[in-house]
Amino acid sequence: MPDTSREIVTPRGPALVDLTPASGRPKSLLVLGHGAGGGVNAPDLVALRDAAHDAGMIVARVTQPYRVAGRRAPAPATQLDEAWTAVVRALVADHPKARLVMGGRSSGARVACRTAVDLGAAAIICLAFPLHPPGRPERSRQEELPAEVPTLVLNGDRDPFGIPVGGPDILIEVRPGEGHDLRRDPKGTARIAVDWLRERGLAR
Repeated sequence: MPDTSREIVTPRGPALVDLTPASGRPKSLLVLGHGAGGGVNAPDLVALRDAAHDAGMIVARVTQPYRVAGRRAPAPATQLDEAWTAVVRALVADHPKARLVMGGRSSGARVACRTAVDLGAAAIICLAFPLHPPGRPERSRQEELPAEVPTLVLNGDRDPFGIPVGGPDILIEVRPGEGHDLRRDPKGTARIAVDWLRERGLAR
């Protein structure tokens, strides 16, 4: 399962994409973003990459321009969304026959949620969606979860960032014993995500 890496120019500087081709004819294209201070090699993102690859998906893990430039502090949300949009549009142009699924962990999940409708995503996978800053439940980000796109949220029951509320097209799966990093059972978390995609015809 060799990955290929490429830079994609965005209005906010170059982003880096680690692309894992599908095993056989691709069922869909899964584009994943990283957390605010982390990278695309977080255990839950790697596990999801592996499981999605085995299920016939193309997987693209996107490193935002601020991380490519060596900065740890995240860019403002509007800049994250702008760079992400440019990357996703380039990837969709490269794979026009694959249905688009977007997601990520923490901050990356928020970016995917905010841009999913405009980019025409068929589904969203959120790993550790940060409902609010730790200890600040009044600063809820619940409204970022789009009602128009089927969304799966996988959060740990010990996550200090909180757990969102589900809805008609928003399924919440709470992972017992997990914190915000979802490190205890990343393969199990990935399996839940791919099974959910499979039910929607987006994975084999």
